[in-house]
Amino acid sequence: MSDIDRLAPTRRPPGSAAGTQKWRHLLFAHWPVPVEALRPLVPPRLSIDLHEGVAYVGLVPFAMEAVRPSWLPRRLALDFLETNVRTYVHFEGRDPGVWFFSLDAASRLAVRAARLGWHLPYHYARMDLRLGEDGIHYECARATPARPRLRVRYRPGDPLPASEPGSLQFFLLERYVLYAARDGRLFTGSVHHRPYPAYAAEVHEIEDGLVAAAGVPRPAGPPPLTHYSPGVDVEVFALRRAV
Repeated sequence: MSDIDRLAPTRRPPGSAAGTQKWRHLLFAHWPVPVEALRPLVPPRLSIDLHEGVAYVGLVPFAMEAVRPSWLPRRLALDFLETNVRTYVHFEGRDPGVWFFSLDAASRLAVRAARLGWHLPYHYARMDLRLGEDGIHYECARATPARPRLRVRYRPGDPLPASEPGSLQFFLLERYVLYAARDGRLFTGSVHHRPYPAYAAEVHEIEDGLVAAAGVPRPAGPPPLTHYSPGVDVEVFALRRAV
């Protein structure tokens, strides 16, 4: 929908943040996916968000640092790795945001807290991130009997221009609203940070089972759309009922 206000979610919500986080070393890997493949996997009250008629599934591995609710002392904040599988949605023609099919985190405490407090489909996984001369190595193995895995090696490239509203880069990266569901109820939450500093990214190898484990089909082969960001500092705002 071309008339969706995509700038409103980028503005900081009023009031105090519920917590803060630092997101570092983000790879954004995207594939175009048929809308009809996504529709059964997303709550009916949410519409699949499209860019020039195309829907996308995203795979985003990164590092979470200094994760804490606002009441927790900084010295007790958590650091862990996280990977999410997601698509893009909007609610009744407004508030374009993210629907998560899965989120893997290398912290049992973070998984429990996010499942209970944010109604998000988190899973505990064993994960590793290494910065090497030949690029960034990232591995994830979900600690379930099926053990879907991600192994990716990529190299950040040249800096990209700032994400302009209307561009595909803005559509894929600049997302500040999330949606979650529980017991038939729909919830929404917001984050705030500066726009992502974006770089080109070249994926040298990828072995991904997380997208398929989420029930999302995608074309074989490496992702056709990749971006890298060194990171942003994030304010997280409380979850609320979507109305």
